[in-house]
Amino acid sequence: MFERFAEEARGAVVEAAVEAERLHHGWIGTEHLLLGIFAAPRSRAARLLVARGVTVEWVREDVERIVGRGEPDLDAEALATLGIDLDAVRDRVERTFGPGALAARPGRGRRSSVGERRPFTPGAKKALELSLREAVARGDRSIGTEHVLLGLVREGDGVAAQVLAAKGITRDVVLAGLARNAAA
Repeated sequence: MFERFAEEARGAVVEAAVEAERLHHGWIGTEHLLLGIFAAPRSRAARLLVARGVTVEWVREDVERIVGRGEPDLDAEALATLGIDLDAVRDRVERTFGPGALAARPGRGRRSSVGERRPFTPGAKKALELSLREAVARGDRSIGTEHVLLGLVREGDGVAAQVLAAKGITRDVVLAGLARNAAA
């Protein structure tokens, strides 16, 4: 599916991972996808949001209020001061015991560390799937940030939908904004 994403939309997804890391979250959720849209300030979605009074600062503040910040992975820093490279230890353990040997066991949570792949939440996956459906329904050949925004609004249950609803951003508002931009 990602091959259908336009460059700005791909950038938004990549930036979502950066936002998750910045907030010390071990997942990529709808909230991170929404923040990622602002990485391309000239994109249709970012311009539409800013025109409606939605800024990256406001979204980040609201996300932190709703979800909070995770705890930074201080273990790696502490071990590095002792000359222990945590990544090298992980690599050796996985070579010896197999991939995923250090993965969290049921009931034992594990935070993601820097550079580690974060999983998309079910809501984020659904929003990305809905962005594809929006592009197809509109007859567009690629998925843009505007489709990602429509997918986030349509997903309806995630943090992004809550944040957008608080600013009055609905599917109809997004569609009307896109129609105005197309006419201009």
